[in-house]
Amino acid sequence: MRGVVSSLGALARRLQPFLLRGAMFLLAGFLIFLSLNVIFPLPPPPEYSTIILDHSGDMVHAFLTTDEKWRFKTELHEVSPLLRKTILHKEDKYFYYHPGVNPVSVLRALVMNALRGKRTSGASTITMQVARLLEPRRRTYVSKIIEMFRAFQLEWKYTKDEILQLYLNKIPYSGNIEGVKSASWLYFNKNPDHLSLAEITALSIIPNRPTSLKPGERNDLITEERNRWLLRFEKDGLFDKTVIADALAEPLTVSRKPAPRYAPHFSYRVRNLYKKDIIQTYLQLQTQQKIEKLVSDYVTPLRALNIHHAAVVVIDNRTHGVVAYVGSADFFDQTDGGQVNGAAAVRQPGSTLKPLIYGLCMDAGLLTPKQVITDVPININGYAPENFDSKYNGYVTVEFALENSLNIPAVKSLHALGKDVMIEKLIACGFGQIKARKEHLGLSLALGGCGATLEELTALYSVLANEGRYLPIRFAKTTDTSSGYLQILSHSAAFMITEILAKTTRPDMPASWMSSAHTPRIAWKTGTSYGRRDAWSIGYNRNYTVGVWVGNFSGEGVPELTGASIATPLLFKIFNTIDYNSTAKWYEMPRECGIRLVCSATGMPPNEFCHATVMDYFLPLVSPNTICTHEISVAVSADEKISYCKNCLPPAGYKEKLYPNILPEMQRYYDENHIAYVRIPPHNPDCEIISQNQAPQIVFPVNGTEYLISKNNPEPLQLKCNTPSDVHEVYWYINDRLLQKSKAGAAMFFTPAEGEQKISCTDSKGRTTHIRITVKYVDY
Repeated sequence: MRGVVSSLGALARRLQPFLLRGAMFLLAGFLIFLSLNVIFPLPPPPEYSTIILDHSGDMVHAFLTTDEKWRFKTELHEVSPLLRKTILHKEDKYFYYHPGVNPVSVLRALVMNALRGKRTSGASTITMQVARLLEPRRRTYVSKIIEMFRAFQLEWKYTKDEILQLYLNKIPYSGNIEGVKSASWLYFNKNPDHLSLAEITALSIIPNRPTSLKPGERNDLITEERNRWLLRFEKDGLFDKTVIADALAEPLTVSRKPAPRYAPHFSYRVRNLYKKDIIQTYLQLQTQQKIEKLVSDYVTPLRALNIHHAAVVVIDNRTHGVVAYVGSADFFDQTDGGQVNGAAAVRQPGSTLKPLIYGLCMDAGLLTPKQVITDVPININGYAPENFDSKYNGYVTVEFALENSLNIPAVKSLHALGKDVMIEKLIACGFGQIKARKEHLGLSLALGGCGATLEELTALYSVLANEGRYLPIRFAKTTDTSSGYLQILSHSAAFMITEILAKTTRPDMPASWMSSAHTPRIAWKTGTSYGRRDAWSIGYNRNYTVGVWVGNFSGEGVPELTGASIATPLLFKIFNTIDYNSTAKWYEMPRECGIRLVCSATGMPPNEFCHATVMDYFLPLVSPNTICTHEISVAVSADEKISYCKNCLPPAGYKEKLYPNILPEMQRYYDENHIAYVRIPPHNPDCEIISQNQAPQIVFPVNGTEYLISKNNPEPLQLKCNTPSDVHEVYWYINDRLLQKSKAGAAMFFTPAEGEQKISCTDSKGRTTHIRITVKYVDY
């Protein structure tokens, strides 16, 4: 025994130098490999076609790579056990056991090639094939050595499954098709994990002879080669005989199919947003195709009116995902701008921002739905808006103003709120153009004097649909599952606006629309941009928010183009298609919202003289709570020809009488339109107390403004003021010199001199207001 041990020890001592040299050789080889790996890094992974999936995972649209290849990325979970088993048995049985190069296969190939004097076996593993596919070269022995080095690099960098995935994504098929998934979709119209054994075998043999084995052209030859391999699988015991028999009996009816190209505007938008290989979205393909057909059919007769384009965005309020998105009536119409995306184009939003204005005013304690405001001509620092129909309505409620989309009340409300409050809310809701130009925006914002997209407006109305909460619209299902949102409006304000917008007695209700018990109830608002270039209609309910734009991409206006008559019928058609016979409940009044009795004349809590009352929503501790003053008690003489204040009230010979408390601007409106109203008698001329708080208010010209007047054709400036109802005459002064006496509220004109001008207005009680303007004469 000692002799055996002694012999083994001697052998070990003799082998030690060789083992040491071997270890040093291996270490040196490894270090050389690491150095070469740094000096000659692997080529980058292949670029993949962008694939857009709908909400259920079905392919919606696919894009070519920059090198014009159909290369769909096969994910590891799409590699079925059947596919893996077939590919590995055919291409590389020992894939999971060798380090990238199979030395037994290399030795066998060298012997076979040497014996036969030519290359009959390549000994390429799947890893080596990946190296060749990533870096194509001519087939030489030098190329083979480089492939082996690249194979070691691949094994060093990737797992075996990742290498198999690269192989399945790069194997070439006929034409510009690469990868199993591309071939599976473009030949069999299915995902690779749904392929049968016969289909997998057919796809596995085509890369060996992609030129001669073209699906659709040589199906007979492919079938013959497929069956040969199936019988080989049976001989090798890879699959059961019955499985092989079923595969042999399966006919091959394969042909080249076009790549999916559904929802093109949506797909391009999503691809540009996310820059990923596979993008799963919230799109509902069936809904998308229905709305595409609706839009196309709807626009066709409108072309006779010179209206050519439309766009639609549909948001599911439960997920806030975009379930349908149409950028034009026909994407493939290259003669009429079909590829322009109207849903993402910046346009003037018209009156679509008014609901947000009124909602913010309600939250600020400025308005309630039944509160009465004035719809009369105004001039705010030189801005004098008009209503859409150039008419005025006098006293109106807030809900009437919103229902009828009146411009004057909206502008006055925005002025009272402060435009900066509105602008910040819109920026928070993702309005990019408003953020970029916020320093240049004014009160015209209320009437669409800004830029907005259909995407932005639809997302804004989803705020009303989601109890005042804003969440950016979602195109794709991402790993970010955060539910953070911004509270743009209170729940109560959103509810009050919704109740106004849901009324079916509005003038913008489509005249031809026949409502039924199954028609979904919606709240909606229309808008028409300046020059009738854009028609909008945006509606919502519990389930969906739908935005519709109709117009011309060229910006050409059309007299017949309005939101009510052109865009709203399409909105109702869409809701009737996607939400017909809906079971969703309508919005309920929040607990924070209250109901109170108000005077119908002002919308304020009633006074003792208020006899006509109505119920109104309000925000407790927020909404205005001033008692109604639509009438005031005035001390007048017995013949009602003179009124008294408390300072000149006689000891006897007078009486108290209620008079309408009419605002100065309404008095002027009544006077200009020859509408009779009850005036408070003139104040006691013998009164020595003058209330400067009731001095005339000069509404035009605007104080501090510079006016440019043409030298060649000078136009006079208008003088206009508002006065209390007991004032009948005013006196106008220019630079402290009397110009003329006029009736209170009447407009006057004068031609000013150049330079700074002081303008004064004095009423019959001696109360005076002064303003200053600058006049400059110019050549034009």
